[in-house]
Amino acid sequence: MKWLTQFRSVLKQSIQFRLTCYFLLILLPLVAFSMFANVKSQRILEQELGERTLSAMNSALEFVDLTLKSIHNLSTLIATDTNLSTLLSHQEKTLTSGAIMDFTRVMEEITNITMVNEYLSDAMIYHRPSNSLIASKLGLLHRESQGPEPWYDEALKANGASIYYLSERHEENLSGLPDPIYNRNQLIMMRLMDFYRAEKGENVLMLSISKNQLLRSLSHLLANSSSKVYLFDARERLIVSNASTEETLSFEWRDVQPGSVVVRVTPETDEKNLILRVTSPRSGWSLLLIQPEREIYDKSRPLQIFAYCIIALSIVLAVWIAWFIYSGIASPISRLVSGMRQLRKGNLNIRLENGRQDELGYLTDAFNETASQQRHLIKDIYEQQLRMTKTELKFLQAQINPHFLYNTLDSIYWTAKNYEAEEISTMVLNLSNFFRLSLSKGQESFTVEETFKHLHYYIRIQQIRFADRFTVEYCASEDSHHLHILKLLLQPLVENAILHGLEKRKKGGTLSIRTDVSNDRLIIQVTDNGRGIPGPRLMRIQQALARIRFGDYTTPPEKNSEFFALLNVQARIAIYYGETAELKIVSGEGNGTVAVIDLPADRCREERGEAEHESHDC
Repeated sequence: MKWLTQFRSVLKQSIQFRLTCYFLLILLPLVAFSMFANVKSQRILEQELGERTLSAMNSALEFVDLTLKSIHNLSTLIATDTNLSTLLSHQEKTLTSGAIMDFTRVMEEITNITMVNEYLSDAMIYHRPSNSLIASKLGLLHRESQGPEPWYDEALKANGASIYYLSERHEENLSGLPDPIYNRNQLIMMRLMDFYRAEKGENVLMLSISKNQLLRSLSHLLANSSSKVYLFDARERLIVSNASTEETLSFEWRDVQPGSVVVRVTPETDEKNLILRVTSPRSGWSLLLIQPEREIYDKSRPLQIFAYCIIALSIVLAVWIAWFIYSGIASPISRLVSGMRQLRKGNLNIRLENGRQDELGYLTDAFNETASQQRHLIKDIYEQQLRMTKTELKFLQAQINPHFLYNTLDSIYWTAKNYEAEEISTMVLNLSNFFRLSLSKGQESFTVEETFKHLHYYIRIQQIRFADRFTVEYCASEDSHHLHILKLLLQPLVENAILHGLEKRKKGGTLSIRTDVSNDRLIIQVTDNGRGIPGPRLMRIQQALARIRFGDYTTPPEKNSEFFALLNVQARIAIYYGETAELKIVSGEGNGTVAVIDLPADRCREERGEAEHESHDC
């Protein structure tokens, strides 16, 4: 494999890498044992916690069974009470005063029964002939239903056996109190009265158990607010839970075997949960408990983090010790290798620092001495060749006499004067002055004042050429006229403004050249009111200038267009004035163009021993 080949290559080439790998191999058994111990401790904790929790759940479910059993026995006593059966024997649909008196005695009896049983929230008897409900809390109620209700049908089908009714809807009476039967917060045990007789009666006994009371009896199983408990009856109906009504079980809880501990990831929270289930062998009711695994390990997590920190610290120490040994032995050798590579590339100024007096120090001193000897030897040969080259260059330059150019232009000028060609003579005179200042005996920069004077010779030629279709304005601030800028720096910008901006205007063209100093920066603006630059072309120009500014001096593809002049200006100011120097072009099609050169003012100040020039007035 490719990565294995690269690993072997680095292992062979780097002493430091080999040392680090060796130390890490020594630590590998310690790291593996620590990881195994952490995982094993989690499993042991999970198993012990699961066993304790299952035991507590069995106890809680047994308590629920005892509660249900006691209520079942209580229902048997009430349903077989002959005194109550006698009081409920009225068959008229409209209650008489005698029936009302008997029902009042029934209500007193069931009220006394309710008061002595804390888990019994209400006791009710439904009198079928009068469609009345005798309740210990609400008294005598007449039900307005037109036909048999679902709960009554279930009680009849049970034929005297006790059943648990869970209302699927919630109703309230006119006073805002929950309906005694259609109340989702109650679990109701129902059975027929006088169920021991051959001909069962039509009256139904109902004992209500508060779901909140059942939930409070299971609350000791909840380790925290994130834990969820679910109680199911033998028909797998959810009786009570601390989960909100919107929350649903995202897995098939019946697949969890009773008495087992299962770890699963719930899709809602995307975290692991510990799931436990117990089932009563007597009632068939089931209790399900879900606990987030992260909360189970909260107390042991600091110990795990401490172990991981020890592992990380050991690895850091191994790497540090490897680096320390490498610095003492292999690092000097690596510096010698790096120095030899630099020497081979031609860097003769390389010199290695040496503070050692052992064998490695001797090798370092020998290398420095060899490099020094090579540098002196090559320097002597280079200087000799340089002197020869300079001599040849001066000889070639001497063959070109700049005065020949001036004299020739002077002859053309006087010839044009003799023939009264004033425009030609003016153009030649300005051209002669322009070339004379351009050569300037090798001078590289001019003051802003000198630059304006020099630039005016070129602009005057263009004005004559275009028949004075544009005017020019010069403006130099008081603190900028003595600053120096590169020779011929503004000429390409002025040329672009005239040829590409003002050429199409028949009249009214304006060319403005301004300089100012702001925040220790020399700002030079060349502005025209010509046709401007289209948006796509302006974007290409700005992108090309940005490449040049950030060091890409490769020849642009627009060498033969006006791009070349702008990129040349950007490259010159970047090399001469540094990275902060910038050329910006701002234009809009039909709105003219502004070229701005931003230079550091401290790089534009030069002591020339000359008197200050007079400032320009705008």
